Amino acid sequence: MDNRNTPEDKPVQRSKSFSFKTPREVCSSCEKTVYPMERLVANNLIFHSACFCCKHCNTKLSLGTFAALSGDFYCKPHFQQLFKSKGNYDEGFGRKQHKELWTSKEGENITKTA
Repeated sequence: MDNRNTPEDKPVQRSKSFSFKTPREVCSSCEKTVYPMERLVANNLIFHSACFCCKHCNTKLSLGTFAALSGDFYCKPHFQQLFKSKGNYDEGFGRKQHKELWTSKEGENITKTA
């Protein structure tokens, strides 16, 4: 009698495509491991829900209460305040104004044509 056909003797064959190992995700703010229950994704960046804070006042943000500019995240009140104080995005956030780039290019074109 052949005992190899009993269910107890057959080796269990596991699928090679299934694995409990998931790729390790790292918080964009603190660079520590983010587990699925605390995972938050904003602008294709992964955060702990506690690390997703306003750059200006450090208030905890949610997906409905943030505004982003050039990879920085702000609460909506500070985003509006910083925008309104200078009248444009670039100067309000400490960057060179776009019109300065245009004037420098126009100056180059004038000297090249003269």
